[in-house]
Amino acid sequence: MFAKASASSAVNINDLRALAKKRLPQMVFDYIDSGADREQTLSQNCTAFNEIYFRPRCAVATPSCDLSIDVLQQKFQLPFILAPVGSSRMFYPKGEVLAASEAGKAGTGYTLSTLSGCRLEEVKAATDYPAWYQLYLLGGRDVALKTIERARSAGFSAIVVTIDTPISGLRERDVRNGTKQLLSRNPLQMLPYLPQMLIKPCWLSQWLGDGGLMNFPNVELEDGPMGYTEIGPALEQSVVTWDDLNWIREAWGGKLIIKGVHIGDDAKRAVDLGVDALVVSNHGARQLDSVAPTIRVLPEIIDAVNGQIDVLLDGGIRRGGDVVKALCLGAKGVLIGRAYAYGLAAGGASGVERAIQIIRTDILRTMKLLGCDSVKKLDRSYVSIPDSWDKFKNI
Repeated sequence: MFAKASASSAVNINDLRALAKKRLPQMVFDYIDSGADREQTLSQNCTAFNEIYFRPRCAVATPSCDLSIDVLQQKFQLPFILAPVGSSRMFYPKGEVLAASEAGKAGTGYTLSTLSGCRLEEVKAATDYPAWYQLYLLGGRDVALKTIERARSAGFSAIVVTIDTPISGLRERDVRNGTKQLLSRNPLQMLPYLPQMLIKPCWLSQWLGDGGLMNFPNVELEDGPMGYTEIGPALEQSVVTWDDLNWIREAWGGKLIIKGVHIGDDAKRAVDLGVDALVVSNHGARQLDSVAPTIRVLPEIIDAVNGQIDVLLDGGIRRGGDVVKALCLGAKGVLIGRAYAYGLAAGGASGVERAIQIIRTDILRTMKLLGCDSVKKLDRSYVSIPDSWDKFKNI
């Protein structure tokens, strides 16, 4: 008889995805897995890496490889940091705390979403490594100022401002799964969609034991924490503009990162405004569909920044080779989101640990096969990309 599959036995990230799908209700799995509209960008975020080919140095001994990076004068032992993933507590009890803890144990950073089900103080206390706080302006400026002060007091080392979410993208799987109806608390509206939760008793019992439908304790409104159903309207009322970066930076007084840069012109503007780093990101393809895969626009952003600030990338990373390709094209490091979210949903802390192990091992193996003993030495000489990529901009 075959042993029961577990997160620790996963060979790759897709195995963790399959385990997550088996454990979660359809609506929760699709929250992690889906993208906007027809999901063109969701697919291409991953497949674009297939267009990049390695150029290895053979007959080179690499008994050890240095995988550490320095971002914002902060050192990480791995060239990837865990990205902000909202509602992680819905995937597994205390999800954000578990993920932050596993990141710290692995020697890398964790980025906490504003839309966390766990208090930011509890999350930061779970890791000794740098943790960043991703900021939405939900509830308005006064609410954000209070959250910024809490993040500073808790010991977060950078604020990440997401700039590509003036409105929630259309995730059609959420509509079909009845997410809105299930959140309504109206029994008649909920009834047709409840079976997907009832057939997952293990998840359901853990979810209810962790408090059930969460609120967002890091968005403190006058009448208490923001509720789950308030997110959509709140996002539309709290659009981040370039002007907002000035008061955010003044209130924060520390390192400031913007996340959601797609084009060179916005990258140049970020540099001019004194931002410390940026993340080339299309929000995991969950916002505007038909934008380009992030790895494809990375060369344009690197050229625009011209070495003045650190550039990170997220989107579509499922293997260590993807991380290496991004570093070869100029990224200082990458953020991974779905890869560890699948692990968290599959097995809690052990799933996150396994996701990190898989990608770390992939990177190490790729580096040795390339004949390169440090990620800091990676450059475009180690890869070939289509000529069209260098011309991929609006002339």
